Amino acid sequence: MEKIKLSNIKYNKDGLVPVIVQDTDSLKILMLAYSNEEAVRLSIEKKLAHFWSRSRNELWLKGNTSGNYLKIVSILIDCDSDSLVYKVDLDGKKACHTGEESCFFKEINNE
Repeated sequence: MEKIKLSNIKYNKDGLVPVIVQDTDSLKILMLAYSNEEAVRLSIEKKLAHFWSRSRNELWLKGNTSGNYLKIVSILIDCDSDSLVYKVDLDGKKACHTGEESCFFKEINNE
């Protein structure tokens, strides 16, 4: 697997990169969030998922209030270097703030 330098990440005009979070065991997509450079660096250093809250305009450690930490196993970057995947072990078995395992638990129908 090709290795990419942290400096190669392409952040958007707001200084953010989208991060897809995937469970390493079930391969379920758990959530989508955004990270700035500091959040990415902290995620790599601490092996815990950090993000940038666009609504609160602040850095946050996922699980800091809920106890449902996301322990990073690996980080992948897409071919354009503008999106990341955090492959994680779910600590607490809930990734969504609603109490669901994944933030993707609603299905769209065409009715």
